[in-house]
Amino acid sequence: MGSRGDRRSRVVSAGVPRVLWVPAVVALALVVLPVVGLVVRIDLARLPELLGSAASGNALRLSLITAVTSTLLCVVLGVPLAVVLARSTARAVRFLRAVVLLPLVLPPVVGGLALLFLLGRNGLLGYVLDVVAGVRVPFTTSAVVIAQTFVAMPFLVVSLEGALRASGDRYERVAATLGARPWTVFRRVTVPLLLPSLGSGAVLCFARALGEFGATITFAGSLEGITRTLPVEIYHQAEADVDSAVALSLLLVVVAVVVIVVARPKALEGVRS
Repeated sequence: MGSRGDRRSRVVSAGVPRVLWVPAVVALALVVLPVVGLVVRIDLARLPELLGSAASGNALRLSLITAVTSTLLCVVLGVPLAVVLARSTARAVRFLRAVVLLPLVLPPVVGGLALLFLLGRNGLLGYVLDVVAGVRVPFTTSAVVIAQTFVAMPFLVVSLEGALRASGDRYERVAATLGARPWTVFRRVTVPLLLPSLGSGAVLCFARALGEFGATITFAGSLEGITRTLPVEIYHQAEADVDSAVALSLLLVVVAVVVIVVARPKALEGVRS
């Protein structure tokens, strides 16, 4: 009887109200039609030539390397930050949460300027790094990674903090009452709870880092093979060869779609085991 009831509950659904279909179709069109415009505009005869150039290959390779590196940095730094924001009871947490979310609302160019004034040669930390260690961060590949991490990390933190707040802390409390130390609770209880959200958050970080432009060109510049990522290369090609810019834009769209479809976990699609 129980199994029959479960099957019936899965078959019967509330359905989608008809009134929602019109705005849903409009929203879908806003996303799909611009991509269709790229496909229609592309010059298929020149496509192999445009995508096979050395500049395009260097830009794609640099984008993938820096996006993967910045995603790893987001995971290493963002997971502890999300746990602190979700579990800490300090009064300053609300202010810290607002600061963490700033890159989501700031124009990327403003973020690039902020990084430049912090780590530039005359910046607050950049001067110290230059004088003490002889290290210059702006206009290097490291600057690209820092810019991408700056704009992408909030996506991971928001995902993880929301997951932690939704799951509650009852399992962690039980582990603590059984004598587990805080680090053991984090490793054995908190991290497993975060894994589904960690996967989806990391994919969002990678996609955001892959498409980052404003902060990158402001803080890292546009040096071929060093800081010229695929979005920056598209920007330059748009001024010189529109067909090349369209081909590279479509390439970036394809890479992003493949990453999202292949890499994102089932939790992001709402599939339950």
